[in-house]
Amino acid sequence: MNVTLELWQAILLLLAFFGCIGGFGKVLLDQFEKRLGERFDAVETSRAEGRKLWDDRFGRLESRQSSFERDLLELRADLPVEYVRREDHIRFETVINAKLDALYSEMRLMSERTLRKEQH
Repeated sequence: MNVTLELWQAILLLLAFFGCIGGFGKVLLDQFEKRLGERFDAVETSRAEGRKLWDDRFGRLESRQSSFERDLLELRADLPVEYVRREDHIRFETVINAKLDALYSEMRLMSERTLRKEQH
């Protein structure tokens, strides 16, 4: 069995073959481009969701941080009113002890005077 082809038939057959290969290549590239587009869309959607989550998280952290700053400023404002420094407390205690010592000395002197008067 011999197949004889004329030149125009061989050229037409080659053109048809290359046309089929080109068509399949185009379909394959279109599918590849479609899948790549879907991947990019999925990545973009994921990135947008991740960005939204991070923005929400940072927003909560910023509000907590500002709340902490406000609480700290309130504590710093209340500090002189509510608390006494150690040095001030020691000074107050020393003054009170000195007054008590002076009162004790005066009471002892008065007691000695009354004893002397009773003995005479």
